[in-house]
Amino acid sequence: MDDGVLTALVLTAALAAVTTLVLLVIAPPLAWWLAHSRRAGASFVEALVALPLVLPPTVLGFYLLLAMAGDSWLGGAWRALTGQPLAFTFSGLVIASILYSLPFVSQPLTASFRNTPSELLDAAAVMGVAPAARFLRLMLPLHWRALLAAAVLGFAHTVGEFGIVLMIGGSIPGETRVLSILLFDQVESLDYVSAHLTAGILLAVSLAALTFTYGVLRRR
Repeated sequence: MDDGVLTALVLTAALAAVTTLVLLVIAPPLAWWLAHSRRAGASFVEALVALPLVLPPTVLGFYLLLAMAGDSWLGGAWRALTGQPLAFTFSGLVIASILYSLPFVSQPLTASFRNTPSELLDAAAVMGVAPAARFLRLMLPLHWRALLAAAVLGFAHTVGEFGIVLMIGGSIPGETRVLSILLFDQVESLDYVSAHLTAGILLAVSLAALTFTYGVLRRR
């Protein structure tokens, strides 16, 4: 394995790990709200969260690129805070990956939360357990399989991102050139030997993640 593949592999793993950790903080409460909210705007919020499932990645990447430009409020605020631009950086990739992988983490959790027996929640409420405590101490342990599956899916999906990563990060070695971008560069330069290695890594990660996820969900 040459240095370029190794560097891209480490960068991809770091991006997927950071993205997954952030999603495991924000996705569970969001999924809980989506599963039980009766407010009129809940359907719109759920559709907004699921939008990356059907929207071409380049469309989302285009709007995020505009939002991260130096003259935008987000890009300007980030530069004022850190002294660095947001587009074409690892930080920009993290933000884009969080938005793009959010439905892959939130949707399994939302479906699992909707299957919670109402009697269990009613009993906890009667016993005086606060809503936050019910969620943290009862619901999350009860749905640990869904949490694990959602985390693996979010990680694997981030590893396989291409369109939005290319729009936001380009192909900067050691900064934004993840495995999917490296594969594109290798094929474009007709380096099929290296491309086979990179594609094999991506294929192995995807297959292992799906096998693990389905194995967890099939257990009783």
